[in-house]
Amino acid sequence: MNGFTATFLTALACSVVLQTWLATRQVAHVQAHRSTVPSEFRDSISLHLHHKAADYSVARTKLAIAATGIDAAFLLGWTVGGGLNLLDQAWRAVDLVPLATGVGVVASTLLLMALLRLPLLAYHVFVIEERFAFNRVTLRLFMADAIKKGLLLVVIGAPLAALALWLMENAGSLWWLGLWAVWMAFVLAKTWAYPTLVAPLFNRFVPLRDEALRTRIAGLLERCGLVLDRVFVMDGSRRSTHGNAYVTGIGGSKRVVLLDALLDALGPEEIEAVLAHEVGHLKRRHIQKYLTAMALASLVGVMLLGWLAEQTGFYNGLGVARASPHAAIALVLLILPVLRVFLKPLASSAFRRFEFEADAFAADHADPRVLSRALVKLYGANANTLTPDRLYSAFHHSHPPPLARVTRLANAARRVSSLNG
Repeated sequence: MNGFTATFLTALACSVVLQTWLATRQVAHVQAHRSTVPSEFRDSISLHLHHKAADYSVARTKLAIAATGIDAAFLLGWTVGGGLNLLDQAWRAVDLVPLATGVGVVASTLLLMALLRLPLLAYHVFVIEERFAFNRVTLRLFMADAIKKGLLLVVIGAPLAALALWLMENAGSLWWLGLWAVWMAFVLAKTWAYPTLVAPLFNRFVPLRDEALRTRIAGLLERCGLVLDRVFVMDGSRRSTHGNAYVTGIGGSKRVVLLDALLDALGPEEIEAVLAHEVGHLKRRHIQKYLTAMALASLVGVMLLGWLAEQTGFYNGLGVARASPHAAIALVLLILPVLRVFLKPLASSAFRRFEFEADAFAADHADPRVLSRALVKLYGANANTLTPDRLYSAFHHSHPPPLARVTRLANAARRVSSLNG
């Protein structure tokens, strides 16, 4: 057996076993704690809401188990099963210039991968989200979103693929360094453009109009030493009743976004506390830190691509008969999700640290008890399980477990009380 084949199959098997084992732990742990609300939340979360959160978590996790197996089967079909090789042969038969052939293979691979994932996404939206009364997406809206994403994939992905293939053919032995520079330029451009050019294709964003809330927020921003007049409300309720808030953009496109469902679920003081948390992400420069980490990870990725592209056994071992730059890119795109599985704990740990830092910032600039109350309300409204399995959470959750967050906020509240006392 080809060494690359053996390595790939071993990594894929390990990733499937690991993900399935973790998900099974999550299901068992959540079900085992379904009957009792943790004591820290009994005054705020009813047993009915706790049951709903547990059942919602179990349903989503069971779908993830099925998705893991389905994705692995698709990946085997794409690689050692010869799917990518057939697609490559089909594009070569059209007899286009090499660059056009390469772009066609890469773009169609990405589109087909997205298309194969569509039934799982539809099941999540129209079965699980519908069952738990979160879904507001119509079939028409679902298809419109899918078409828009497909068009964006082609409009943005095709030129990027063309530039990458041109660099691989014409930029010498250090082409991968040029590709990394191009990729990072794209990432920065996307981060800047997403809030103003991409997100409005899917949702409507309007400035916050509630004058009393705007005044409250203005006071918060002044206390935080932040000049930011871009606080927007997003019509997330078109698709879901989940409430949330987030920060996005860099430079002049930087903004804080509140979903309309969040405004319905929380009072003004609680919204201010949640916004203080989001401002904490800005003041602690989490977007910049994320981009720096992405730059380093991307550099490793393009170096790996540069090495693999020179290995004949890489192509043969993963089911492609003819070595080519576009086959190298397509194969790396296909196997990257397998590699990311083993890096998830590192990414999740970094994101959870960001959340704790933002909570600590919010506790210094708003009432930590109010932020804790707001979070508990959102846990209930969004059916977030209060009892995730520790290992599963370490791998998959970008936010700390609910108990860890409210415990830290309670400690912060005691410190504030002792200082004021």
